[in-house]
Amino acid sequence: AFADGTSVVTNLLVGADGAWSRVRPLLSGAAPEYVGMSFVETCLLDADTRHPATAKAVGDGAMFALAPGKAIQAHRESGGTLHAYVALRRPREWFDGIGLPGAAGAARLAREFDGWAPELTALITDADTAPVLRPLYSLPAAHRWERVPGVTLLGDAAHLMPPSGEGANLAMYDGAELGTALAAHPGDVEAALTAYERDLFPRSAAEAADASRLHALMFGDDAPHGLIRMFTGQQ
Repeated sequence: AFADGTSVVTNLLVGADGAWSRVRPLLSGAAPEYVGMSFVETCLLDADTRHPATAKAVGDGAMFALAPGKAIQAHRESGGTLHAYVALRRPREWFDGIGLPGAAGAARLAREFDGWAPELTALITDADTAPVLRPLYSLPAAHRWERVPGVTLLGDAAHLMPPSGEGANLAMYDGAELGTALAAHPGDVEAALTAYERDLFPRSAAEAADASRLHALMFGDDAPHGLIRMFTGQQ
């Protein structure tokens, strides 16, 4: 039933409802687990005029300042906006206790980057938007389920993983593959879902493994050198 008490009957239910899917429990007992790190999202507006030193540091594309267990990452968007994600490996409760999204919370977060270049820490202290906490969660890399008639998952509901730049792409690909399977098996939802999930599970596991490797390269004990080796073909 929906929140307003209404209900519908269908022969196909697709859980495309994200990390905290309400549909997933119909198929799986798996629940997202905190990966030990959170991002804090900020923006600097009209940066070339109002924050020129930071705009120069970020450049015309993306900037990654990485260290073990922490990072300041930013990219340029239209209108001179700098969109940043500040990464820090801390328990989930630590972030709850520092006062985000208020100014005191931002100041406390910035202290974790004492000694970093001020044009980088300005992405925390001089943000023009309230900081938004983005805790990182994942499902087991090999998450799968037994076939349940008429129900399946796609996107983060099926394969939540650390950010890798592929999340939206994977969700759209899942949707396209599900549609293709349904079109290939007209009138036989179960055959379509069986075919869809047969390909979904190994594809998702491989992508989750790649995401975990990238997470380790960016924020592991060897950061930033692992990511540099990857970009230079030495990894």
